[in-house]
Amino acid sequence: MSKRTIVLLPGDGIGKTVLPEAVRVMEAAGFKADYVEADIGWEFWCKEGNPLPQRTLDILEKHKFGLFGAITSKPKSDAAEELDPSLREKGFVYYSPIVGLRQHFNLDVCTRPCKTFKGNPLNFIRKGKGNSIEEPEVDVVIFRQNTEGLYGGVEWTDPPDDVYKALNTHPKMKNFKDTPKSELSVSTRIFTKKATERILRAAFEYAKKFGYKSVTICEKPNVIRETSGMMLALGKEIAKEYPEISFWDTNIDAQMMWLTKNPENYGVLVSGNMFGDIVSDGFAGLTGGLGFACSANIGEEVAIFEPTHGSAPKYAEYKNSIVNPIAMILSGCMLLDHIGEKEIAEKIRNSISKVVEEGKVKSYDMEKLKGSEEALDQGAASTKEMTDEIIRNL
Repeated sequence: MSKRTIVLLPGDGIGKTVLPEAVRVMEAAGFKADYVEADIGWEFWCKEGNPLPQRTLDILEKHKFGLFGAITSKPKSDAAEELDPSLREKGFVYYSPIVGLRQHFNLDVCTRPCKTFKGNPLNFIRKGKGNSIEEPEVDVVIFRQNTEGLYGGVEWTDPPDDVYKALNTHPKMKNFKDTPKSELSVSTRIFTKKATERILRAAFEYAKKFGYKSVTICEKPNVIRETSGMMLALGKEIAKEYPEISFWDTNIDAQMMWLTKNPENYGVLVSGNMFGDIVSDGFAGLTGGLGFACSANIGEEVAIFEPTHGSAPKYAEYKNSIVNPIAMILSGCMLLDHIGEKEIAEKIRNSISKVVEEGKVKSYDMEKLKGSEEALDQGAASTKEMTDEIIRNL
């Protein structure tokens, strides 16, 4: 059997630092693959006017599986200023390439596990009865609809006349009747029945397969009545097919409070795009922060795996990298799970668990140090040293 080819998409900043570390661990654990690197990110926006070139889409179309590092995204005005002068005023508009990948390949199911590692000094703790200290075990998997909602990209500043006319057919637009059209910005939140059903079924099937006792829809149907209301209504119907799984629904604002009160009560959560982004970062904060936060973007054919942290360009400039590579390595584990290499994935996770529990080697975030190069002199492990320790414990 020929080796698989994995597309590496380093992107920007620390993406270029942590991605090779994940590959090192995967290879040390016994995974054999060919790798091809593809162009993506801010560099290609600046010099080509396109952070996601067609050649990259073609490579992913061919090989199907990608490991993605991190991306830099900046506001519209900043993006325009950094574009090569020869490309300015030619209609180029910056759009997040990871969002572009999700929509081009319909990577509509985003999975973000947030699980406690025993001994992690960054784990959430709370006061218990009699001033005791409790450290609840968190094991939550967020299913985020990845291609629609507020990230769908259907928006305008100073909307065209036909759009403005259509908007004004809605009675609520009377609240903006005194706002000049040129001063109006509009973003849409579009849910489709097909995509909403798909993310809900994916969540219930995952809960059934891995023994989670509940599925919670986290939205805001009491206010966002049409879109959140659609997800809740479909969720109630689909839940009838899974009587062994408890079905709950929470509002996103209340959920952000409850996740620090009783996070151990939740199993699988499912949300639209923006709320899924919010609640997954919230739960990630209980299990070590973004240095431990991995994710998968799954379509029917193509799948891309990435840490949820950003490109952190300041850290990328350090001579000796201090960033925690575990989120990227865990994203590699999710890729391995997806392609059927579960034994290798579990081997890596067990090694990470051992390193974290022993606590002999800690990245700067685990040492609770300021993110500076001086952290290495204060006892923090470098990115490479953390990776080396994980490999030693394989």
